[in-house]
Amino acid sequence: ERQGRSKGGSKLDSQGFDAGKKVTGRKRHILVDTLGLLLNVVVHPADVQDRDGARLVLDRRTRRLFPFIERIFADAGYQGPRVAQAAASTGHWIVEIVKRTELHKFVVLPKRWIVERTLAWISRNRRLARDFERYARTVAAFIRLAMIRIILRRLTRPIRSA
Repeated sequence: ERQGRSKGGSKLDSQGFDAGKKVTGRKRHILVDTLGLLLNVVVHPADVQDRDGARLVLDRRTRRLFPFIERIFADAGYQGPRVAQAAASTGHWIVEIVKRTELHKFVVLPKRWIVERTLAWISRNRRLARDFERYARTVAAFIRLAMIRIILRRLTRPIRSA
């Protein structure tokens, strides 16, 4: 007899509720280069604000691995002193907030679109389309594996002659 357990088992990593987006689950913060290739990923409960998530993705290990990064483009969710302090404490990064010019209209913003495009590439993998995993570190590992798959496919693509 089962006593008070959920059908699929308990979630071992907590899932939060983001009141702004009205979503329960996890958030994925990714750091990509200008080509959209993954540099770092952090997965945490949805109740952690974007400004706090930036501190997690901009850690000292990331700075050591990618010393050539000078400027970080981010959306308005990462605006404020917390993100600036996180970037300053790990290195001499310049955080540039890319804002929308017209409200309530869909406009492609070139720098912000890079991250959204990468998230779309990653979400094509069935395992990452929904939140099936119990651990946030497993989700981060599958995101890295999905990006490795994308890079390998690009590298092994036959060269077409014009």
